[in-house]
Amino acid sequence: MNLKENIKLNRLPKHIAIIMDGNGRWAKQQGMMRAFGHENGTKSVRQTVEACAELGVENLTLYAFSTENWKRPKLEVQTLMKLLVSSLKKEISTLQDNNIKLSAIGNLKTLPNKVHNELQDVINKTKDNSRMTLTLALSYGSREELLNTVKEISIKVKNNIISPENIEESIINKHLYTQNLPDVDLLIRTSGEQRISNFLLWQIAYAELYFTKILWPDFTKQHLYEAIIEYQKRERRFGKTSEQLS
Repeated sequence: MNLKENIKLNRLPKHIAIIMDGNGRWAKQQGMMRAFGHENGTKSVRQTVEACAELGVENLTLYAFSTENWKRPKLEVQTLMKLLVSSLKKEISTLQDNNIKLSAIGNLKTLPNKVHNELQDVINKTKDNSRMTLTLALSYGSREELLNTVKEISIKVKNNIISPENIEESIINKHLYTQNLPDVDLLIRTSGEQRISNFLLWQIAYAELYFTKILWPDFTKQHLYEAIIEYQKRERRFGKTSEQLS
């Protein structure tokens, strides 16, 4: 059965965010090093990006590397950084051919120079693309993001740029890493874990959460379609009653 045919294109989530989990466990099941899992996970990234663009999803955000991931074994971190550089170089033509704009959120200054430069190069080359925005969350932690937001707003209050009485959600949104993105509609996490793991805590306030036991390297377009179909079955009330919506 072609699941894609069951998706209502007029009810697509405008913003899908994915916690790509399970690379290490997948590699272990194959009797290989964790790096093997990360390498194979790039295939799932490609499939997911292509599927979202084909459907007409406007924004896709992938949790690629968290602030906590720096605590992992040094060799694994180095492997992930090398893989990121090679993937960016390899996929730029795919992004251009599919009119996809690349963006990145997180404490990007902590990335190695080579990674930061390659990332910025691809961002610059794709900045005018308009079909879909692909955002990579790199060295990202939501609590750190919110902490920085509070500090920035506090400084502006101190300097009489912002009045405390005028602080509302829109002011906070403008100071987040995701200031150019809409709130998340659908959050997907692979591998069976049912945690948010410090990812977009403010932005997922009303997101539909979808957890699957599929390990990330096994995640295909069909699995994405399943998640979107499940999303479309749910009633999104945003605090209202079912009667109010109807």
